[in-house]
Amino acid sequence: MSNIITLTGNDLKLEHIHACFAGPVKAQLCDSAKTRMQQSVDTVVRVVTDNKTCYGINTGFGAFAKQSISSKQVQQLQLNLVRSHACGVGNELEPGLVRAIMLLKANSLAQGVSGIRPQVLETLLALLNKDVIPRIPAQGSVGASGDLAPLAHLALCLIGEGKAQHAGQTLQAEKVLHAVGCKPEVLQAKEGLALLNGTQVSAALAMQAARQTRVLLKTSILAGALSVEALCGSYAPFDARIHQVRNLDTQARIAAAFRSLLSGSSVNQSHTACDRVQDPYALRCMPQVYGAVLATLEHAEEILQKECNSVSDNPLIFDDEVLSGGNFHAAPLGFVSDFLAIALTELGNMSERRTDCLLRQVNPALNMFLTSSPGLESGLMMAHVTAAALASENKTLAHPASVDTIPTSAGQEDHVSMAPWAGRKCLNICENVVNILAIELLCASRGLHALLPLETTVELKPLLATIQLLSEDSLQDQPFATCIQALSNAIMSQALITNIIIQGRKA
Repeated sequence: MSNIITLTGNDLKLEHIHACFAGPVKAQLCDSAKTRMQQSVDTVVRVVTDNKTCYGINTGFGAFAKQSISSKQVQQLQLNLVRSHACGVGNELEPGLVRAIMLLKANSLAQGVSGIRPQVLETLLALLNKDVIPRIPAQGSVGASGDLAPLAHLALCLIGEGKAQHAGQTLQAEKVLHAVGCKPEVLQAKEGLALLNGTQVSAALAMQAARQTRVLLKTSILAGALSVEALCGSYAPFDARIHQVRNLDTQARIAAAFRSLLSGSSVNQSHTACDRVQDPYALRCMPQVYGAVLATLEHAEEILQKECNSVSDNPLIFDDEVLSGGNFHAAPLGFVSDFLAIALTELGNMSERRTDCLLRQVNPALNMFLTSSPGLESGLMMAHVTAAALASENKTLAHPASVDTIPTSAGQEDHVSMAPWAGRKCLNICENVVNILAIELLCASRGLHALLPLETTVELKPLLATIQLLSEDSLQDQPFATCIQALSNAIMSQALITNIIIQGRKA
């Protein structure tokens, strides 16, 4: 991937968005996009000159759509729109999310159907390229008509009235643009609306959630395999023949990933003659559940890749026509975030159940709560309580936001998506699942330590060594929060998943 992303309106990829989450990015506008953008601007100018009534160009907004605005007031209309809609509250979105929002917004405008001058987009890209990050409150959007409030805070920075952060400092008003050598933009007809009307906040949240879901799915496979070993579980549930007859590709691929990790070990050989007929579902059904998670994730990624190159503005300009529609409605993104939230919650649920198995002597060779001195020590008893608390939180957070709607703008905007909240709570679930998995990894590691001199598979030994290093390999009671945090950090940095591969889709 090139160091500079060239925006055509049609070629942005999820990998580019992922780069925004990781750190600063640079982007440029291609010449053909500039030409298309100018053509749509020319149409807007003709609308104003001819005094032809078009929503958002020479009318009010929302419930004021029937209020005509004179050609002399169109600049003031756009300025007022940006100022009045900057009503966000709550914690600010993290820099990586804001970078993604800026890149998505720029690429959408580059398609040239929004009636905004290339010059405005160049100013937006100047901020992105110098990593001057607008400060955007997270709350205030219902996901239709687009993400108006948060995008208004972005637009404020373009007109010299916003706030941004750069190199650890807060910049305000014209100092934001001064930092990138630009002057405040005087927004022309339609331009304020083009900047505000869109689903880029909802999209960025969903994209970050999808990226984290893939990390957590891979981590869940590793944690599950490690728990199978510590619990002296059977490898039989991962046999390819079982999954072939279920006829679900994603399930078969997950089972294959488990087989690549569970290739035989002295732990496994030690219980070939045991009397346990079947393992608990949290061990035995991982391919089925994780296969469903993978199917959900791949559906989400397919939708989100298309969203990278979508236009969610309104109205839109096609040659000489200005058409009002509803592309600003973020239902597709709200659904995706809610689907991911459900899938992630199941990752956490299964992990918490395996932790319970590790602590309550499903494997009789392990002490209750994995203590070295039962009774004198509590072992990992309370670590499981933490996992249970987080799993329970997730069950509430997984309730779909997209089934809710609340009318706004005096009933004009009578059905909304709630996609931003769907995305934000999905990320909350991600954070909980990270910690639930960290606790399972800690427990499985201690369980395998208790089984020594029996050893796990060659494929899992590096993972086990890393976990034991991060948790200081202590078998005595201690404040386990430090170990959990260290493992959580390793999960999110992807330090633990370098040796896990989920094969791609079948041709």
